[in-house]
Amino acid sequence: MQHKTRALVIGGSLAGLLVGRSLANHFDHVTIVERDFYADLPAPRKGVPHSRFPHSLMLRGQQILEQFFPGLRAELVAEGAIAMDSMKEIAFLTSAGWTTRCSSDLQLFTCSRDLLDWAIRRRLAAFPNVQFLQGASVTGLLTDAEHTKIVGVSLHRHGDSNPQSPEELYADLIVDASGKASHAPQWLKAVGYEPPHETEVNAFVGYVARVYQPPANLSVDWKLLFVPTAPPQRQRGGVIFPIESDFELPERGCSGSPNTRWIVSLIGGDRDYPPTDEAGFLAFARSLPTPIVAEVIERGTPLTPIYAYYSNENRLRHYDQLSHSPAHFIVVGHAACLLNPTYGQAMTVAALEAVTLDQFLQHHSIDDLNSHTRHLQQQLAKAHHEAWMAATSADYRYRNVQGKPINAATWFTNWYWDQLMELIVDRARVYRTFMEVLHLLKPSIALFQLHILSQVVWHQLNKRSS
Repeated sequence: MQHKTRALVIGGSLAGLLVGRSLANHFDHVTIVERDFYADLPAPRKGVPHSRFPHSLMLRGQQILEQFFPGLRAELVAEGAIAMDSMKEIAFLTSAGWTTRCSSDLQLFTCSRDLLDWAIRRRLAAFPNVQFLQGASVTGLLTDAEHTKIVGVSLHRHGDSNPQSPEELYADLIVDASGKASHAPQWLKAVGYEPPHETEVNAFVGYVARVYQPPANLSVDWKLLFVPTAPPQRQRGGVIFPIESDFELPERGCSGSPNTRWIVSLIGGDRDYPPTDEAGFLAFARSLPTPIVAEVIERGTPLTPIYAYYSNENRLRHYDQLSHSPAHFIVVGHAACLLNPTYGQAMTVAALEAVTLDQFLQHHSIDDLNSHTRHLQQQLAKAHHEAWMAATSADYRYRNVQGKPINAATWFTNWYWDQLMELIVDRARVYRTFMEVLHLLKPSIALFQLHILSQVVWHQLNKRSS
C-alpha cells in the first residue's frame, strides 16, 4: 500500500492558513495545529492580539489569495470589504505634501483582519485533506533515530487532565508558522541543534487604534487616508482605514455606505507612543500635519475602546544560514521574519512564502526534503528579503533605533526615498511605479530605472540651484 503523505503546520493564523493551502496541493493529509478555538463568525481572538488594528494586504498578496482561493475577493466585497482604486481613492500625505490622485487599474480591497482570516479559514476547511486541530499547543519536536530529520511533534491539548503525557503527531513535513512567539529555537536546541542567529532592528514604534462610525455629515473624496511617519523630522503618523460593518448586523454595508466603519490608528516612533486615554489620544491626533484625523475622532462615534500595541520590532531568525539543520522542518511567517507591522507587509510576505513552498513542491518529491530542506528554507528567505530591507531601512531613520549600524547603502536608500516622496506629489508615472513597488508587484530596483533616476537627479539639481 502506498504511503499516505502527511504535513503538519504549527499555528493557524494567516501564515499557517496560507501554508496549509499550499500543502493541500501536495500532501494526502494536512493538519493545522492551533492553540485557540476559532469562533464561528469573524471575531478577535487571543492568538492575534493585533487584529483590532489596520491590516494592509498588498496588491501582490491579494493576487496570491485569489490564485489560491478563486473568487475570494468577490466574497469579501460581498461581506462588506471596501474596494478602491489605490491611486485615486487613497489620500496619502507624504513629508512633501499630498500625492497626486489619478485613476488606475491598481484595485485593492480593505477589511478587518478578523474577516479576512475567517474567510480564508472557511475556504480552507472545505478541502477534504485539511484538518484543524484546535485547542492544542506544540511542546517540542520529534526526531528520527539518527537525529537527521524531524518526524513529528509532541503536543498537549488544552484542558487535558494528564498534561504529563503529551500526545505525539507524526508527519513528513513540519512547518512552524506559530508567529512571533515561536519556540522553534528552543525546540531545535532540545534535540541537539544550534538555534539560528538573530538580527533585530527596533525603532520603538507603537500604535493605538479605535473603531469609529464615521460622522454622517463628513464629506471626503477618499476611502482611505494615510499620514505616515517621516523620521527623523516627523515621528508621528496616523491612518483612517475603512472596514466592513459589524458582522452581526442584519444589513452589512458596502463601500461608501453608512454601515462602513473606520479604524483610526495613531503611530509613534522613538518611544513617542500614542496614549490610550481620551484626551491624550485626541491631542496626539491634533499634532499630525492634517486636521482630518482629529476631526474624525471628535465627530465620529467610537465603537470600541482604544487598543494599544507597542511591541513592533523587526527580527530576522536566520534559519537559512544554519550549517547543520534537520531535514523535513521549515519555519515561515513571523516565526522566521518579524516585520514592523506599521508598514503593512507581513500578510503579503506570508502569501509569497506559501507560493514559494508550492513551487518547490511542484518540482521536488517529499523524499527530496532529506537533502533539500535547507535549500527550501533559503528560497523562503528570499521571499521576505525585499520586505525586510524596506522595513529596516525605514526604521533606521529614527534617531534612537537599536540594531545593525547604518551603512552607506542604507543612507543612500533613505536619501533616495526622500527624493521620491517629493516626486510622487505631482508625477503620476513615478507615483504608479512607487505604488507597484510598495505593493510588492515589482522589486525595489524598479525605482531606479532611468526615467525615474533622471528625474531624481534633475529635481535635486534644481533644488540646489534655486
